[in-house]
Amino acid sequence: MQTVSLASYAADEALSRGRRYEEPRASYRSEFHRDRDRIIHSTGFRRLVYKTQVFVNHEGDLYRTRMTHSLEVAQIARTIAVALQLSEPLTEAICLAHDIGHTPFGHAGQDTLNTCMRDYGGFEHNLQSLRVVDELESKYADFPGLNLTFETREGILKHCSAHDAKLLGDVGERFLQRQHPSLEAQIANLADAIAYNNHDVDDGFRAGLLSLEQLREQSLFETQYIEVHERYPNLEDRRLIYEIIRRMINTVVTDLIDNTRRAIDAAAPQSIDDVRKAGKTLVIMSAEVHEQHVSLKRFLNEYLYRHEQKLAMTRRVQAIVSDLFAAYMEDVQRMPLQFSQATTRKDESGRARVIADYIAGMTDRYAIAEHERIMA
Repeated sequence: MQTVSLASYAADEALSRGRRYEEPRASYRSEFHRDRDRIIHSTGFRRLVYKTQVFVNHEGDLYRTRMTHSLEVAQIARTIAVALQLSEPLTEAICLAHDIGHTPFGHAGQDTLNTCMRDYGGFEHNLQSLRVVDELESKYADFPGLNLTFETREGILKHCSAHDAKLLGDVGERFLQRQHPSLEAQIANLADAIAYNNHDVDDGFRAGLLSLEQLREQSLFETQYIEVHERYPNLEDRRLIYEIIRRMINTVVTDLIDNTRRAIDAAAPQSIDDVRKAGKTLVIMSAEVHEQHVSLKRFLNEYLYRHEQKLAMTRRVQAIVSDLFAAYMEDVQRMPLQFSQATTRKDESGRARVIADYIAGMTDRYAIAEHERIMA
């Protein structure tokens, strides 16, 4: 049901590798549209509205959450996909699902849960996102998970060790064969980085953790600052920052589209399999813009993510996740019945995985409330 002309190397639903469980096709939706809709209606996606992006949910109502981040990623990626004649619904589906397995409390929550799971196979939110859509979502009578197409599942899994890849079947094969995913998946990966770089500037400035003077040391920001300030010399800071950020996004996205077109022309893929076997990613920025993008990422890591105010909150949420994991390992009956029963006849590693599933599915405020209940 694709209504726009696709490039020969785009992901075409007519050539899809299909779903894990066979289903009749939908009458009025494409298969990739169907994937997107299933993700939007999933429990895991709804929970993202109360999960940390940078600032914990209770720190303010206007900061990004995992859900608003996912929506911004999808918006950026859809623009790129359409410009390159790629599958817009597939790109959107991948973007909306890419963080669906993320823990509460952002990367602090993920890193802490990974530490807790160190002796039980570890925890990685990217793998957990695939686990959510393949197994943990429980909505359909005929199959577990959401039964998404191979192409969407492939895009969700951005990186993977050889050990894990061997356990994942079809979506793990490309890591063993050292191949690349579809262009739609490559777009989703870079759109994620573009979105969080730019909206973290916005949130960091709103929180008072980043100053205009600090930001002007970044060439990507400074270039746009000069243009905006010259045109609107009396613009107040709030609108000034927004105007700069939207121009920064436009600069990076335009550069990415132009350079990806050149990379595709040079590689001359004729099919999606040619994209996978290209030997390198084809969705790229110019060297100059990529360096500006990476520089901004390094800046945010030093001045926002490691800001003492953020580190203090990080220490608090790390304690919450650690305490919850230890409490559930000590007594699985502290979890709801469906999770405690799921540990029946499992060894210690299996019990730990069920506990990780439970904790990863929590929202920020639920994890805080649960911690207060258990530790009371």
